[in-house]
Amino acid sequence: MRDHLQSLAAAQPDRRARLNLIREYVQAHILRSAQEAGAFAAWAFQGGTALRFLHGLRRFSEDLDFALERPAHDRGLEPVAREVKRDFELAGYSVEVTLRTGRIVHSAIVKFPGLLRDTGLAPERGAKLRIRMEVDTHPPAGAVLETRLITRHFPISFRVHDLSSCMAGKIHALLSRPYTKGRDLYDLSWYLTRRERPSPNFDLLRNALAQTGWEGPAMEPETWRQVLVDRVGSLDWRAAVQDVEPFLEDPRDRQLLNRELLLAELRRP
Repeated sequence: MRDHLQSLAAAQPDRRARLNLIREYVQAHILRSAQEAGAFAAWAFQGGTALRFLHGLRRFSEDLDFALERPAHDRGLEPVAREVKRDFELAGYSVEVTLRTGRIVHSAIVKFPGLLRDTGLAPERGAKLRIRMEVDTHPPAGAVLETRLITRHFPISFRVHDLSSCMAGKIHALLSRPYTKGRDLYDLSWYLTRRERPSPNFDLLRNALAQTGWEGPAMEPETWRQVLVDRVGSLDWRAAVQDVEPFLEDPRDRQLLNRELLLAELRRP
């Protein structure tokens, strides 16, 4: 499998695209290993990588985000990460795993020494590709769950938050982050311009905001767009473009990350 990844990387001359391809292949491999370890009996996949894998979001993502939705079935992050490491080693990779489980959000950083060098992206072996797995062990209530089967380099089956629940999570991130993250704005634009124009899962959104001490207006079907208009208009858009640009599938899409365009979509009935 490592040889297959190296052949895929060698066929991609653009360095940024090659890095994104390698990261995404490794993410898919991690998901497949987590599935085999039984993680999705308890976890639900969420976040930007879930949107890309399931709904064709035209940007790449760094992390794998999960919510612990069925605690009684949870094996814990540590044994899942151990299985992930074993699977990669059997496939010929060098792997290191660092666990942090002392907080509500448990994380495992999976590192691949030598992979960037072997795929022509770094001159020294010490450079490491890193993928972070994060599990929210106390997620807000209200998510709607689906079980999906996809093929993304590997056949993978997992439990996942539905599109409206993912949208609620993205709006919560936009309203609660203390800094500007361009990927949040790019994803919001993607939601607003989809043909079916989804609405957020309001139960989940309200619970998430309450969990992080939201003191703003109540989020209702009639008010959420104006709340976002106020937030979007106040952000640092230069920083937003710089943040998202390395992850765009097509670099020309950066021209579409524009304050006026997004505000117009939020105001559109």
